[in-house]
Amino acid sequence: MTPEQAKQLVAEAAIEYIEWDWVVGVGTGSTANLFIDELAKMKNNIEGTVASSEASAERLRGHGIKVFELDQVGDLPIYVDGADESTKHLHLIKGGGAALTREKIVAAASEKFICIADDSKLVDTLGAFPLPVEVIPMSKSYVARQLVKLGGNPVFREGVVTDSGNYILDVHDLKITNPVELEREINQLAGVVTNGLFAQRGADVLLLGGKDGVTKITA
Repeated sequence: MTPEQAKQLVAEAAIEYIEWDWVVGVGTGSTANLFIDELAKMKNNIEGTVASSEASAERLRGHGIKVFELDQVGDLPIYVDGADESTKHLHLIKGGGAALTREKIVAAASEKFICIADDSKLVDTLGAFPLPVEVIPMSKSYVARQLVKLGGNPVFREGVVTDSGNYILDVHDLKITNPVELEREINQLAGVVTNGLFAQRGADVLLLGGKDGVTKITA
């Protein structure tokens, strides 16, 4: 089974969590795109969506699905998104698509976070995938120096500006043994908007697609 086929399986499985008349939080990336395509098949049964990126909002609108701003709807019943890495404890690294801040906001505002991924994303320890850190532009060099002190090797993501007008530092070589604490520590650095660790608010359900179908891991 190819990764694309595995992603399709979990995109379809996530639809089973959606109830009629809900406003659905929708993530960003290749797996989230497949979920959007599946959601389009039931678009007349939902009230609409809140998107974690302009790219996802555009795809949703292209399917004729209504997109709200989060401020228009308040808290959400569900958020569905992919991940770059996940552990069995449902701690995640996200942000490969540079939408981590809006993803984190929508996840925080959602009662249930369903993470969908192919099974190659399941790891014992986070950190093989470089940790994205979104920073205010003027703080880029300062934050990079602080991340070096934490044992990381930050690399500026060239040519990328987030939907909020910020920059991304991708931090390589971090040993993330305590993701909850590291998430908090990095977020306290002046100039950091947020980082791609979703540990303080991780997923509630992880759906992994693989050769044996869909495996569900819950908190």
